Amino acid sequence: MKTAYVVGTWDTKGAELDYIAGLLKAAGVPTSRIDVSTKPTAAQTEISAREVAAAHPAGPEAVLSNTDRGQAVAAMAVALERFISLRGDIGGIIAAGGTGNTALVAPAFRSLPVGVPKVLVSTVASGNVAPYVGPADISMVYSVTDVQGINSISRRVLGNAAHSLAGMMQSVIPPAQGQDKPAVGLTMFGVTTPCVRAIVDALSEHHDCLVFHATGTGGMSMEKLVDSGLLSAIIDTTTTEVADLLVGGVFAASRDRLGAVARRRVPYVGSCGALDMVNFGGIDTVPEKFRARKLHVHNPQVTLMRTTADENSQIGAWLASKLNECEGQVRFLLPEGGVSLIDVPGQPFYDPEADAALFDAIEAGFQTTESRRLIRVPFAINDPEFSAAAISAFKDITREPSSGTV
Repeated sequence: MKTAYVVGTWDTKGAELDYIAGLLKAAGVPTSRIDVSTKPTAAQTEISAREVAAAHPAGPEAVLSNTDRGQAVAAMAVALERFISLRGDIGGIIAAGGTGNTALVAPAFRSLPVGVPKVLVSTVASGNVAPYVGPADISMVYSVTDVQGINSISRRVLGNAAHSLAGMMQSVIPPAQGQDKPAVGLTMFGVTTPCVRAIVDALSEHHDCLVFHATGTGGMSMEKLVDSGLLSAIIDTTTTEVADLLVGGVFAASRDRLGAVARRRVPYVGSCGALDMVNFGGIDTVPEKFRARKLHVHNPQVTLMRTTADENSQIGAWLASKLNECEGQVRFLLPEGGVSLIDVPGQPFYDPEADAALFDAIEAGFQTTESRRLIRVPFAINDPEFSAAAISAFKDITREPSSGTV
């Protein structure tokens, strides 16, 4: 069994962290205590704060000599993330603390591969935890009381957290039927569902199809799995998160969208799914500057705004530049008949000129190579012919037969 890392600030949370470490050891789990205090402490931990701080690109003094607490915590977060990346013995990780500790350790937790157990006890775990969890599989536990001393409540909460990590590390997850099937990531939105369902139906017999809802976090989660080495290929039909990123919607991708594809060189099939829209909440949440735009109420919680030709030109140029960084097998398909269910004749977002601006910008910036190709498809994204083209492109880049079952 690998080691459980107990991470925290021993200058303020020593008793609580030692309690967690003691329970892990009593459960038979190899344990290492990692101090990330930004002030001097006499704590006797397996890894000292100075050892962690030494991983900072500017050296330990960039952390430990910083008199501004906020800056010191931020610097230690950088050091911890780098320190964690250099370790090969992490079987699980756990931390406990308040807002400062949560912000300090969360980036390091997120940097670990999906599947490595991660438990974070926090005073902020009952609120919006998206900034801390991001696309990672972090288990956050609300501390109920402040993490300050061992009392009748904290003893139970911290104890449950410690035993949950022990259970995760000691329990063997049985393989599922067909576990040997290669995992493929797919992106989907409601308005690209027919396309993705057709692709999944065609591939699922021989592939483990993981569909991600393109809501910003969905795309980040998919690429997190790519970075973790858990996806063998991507069929990224729905790149709508890029529109939200560049125009200002609520389902925005990160600036690193397609970064994992470039880093890992995984086979990639992409398209322009739902780039006809920017997403907002209820109609009352649409920013004032967009109120005169073409809007469509998808449901009471989601309002869609049609992208313009100018916006599509920017989106297309951005996508092309990111695709050019991908040196693995890449096929990017342009659905000339429409990019969503509501971007076809008779539907509210049908706008061939705006789509043409998108396609032309992608084509203008796209650098074709032997492994990277752009394909124009004279059908809408949800037409059966487009799904067939995407499946054919997938077989091409994964070197699978182009006829018969996948």
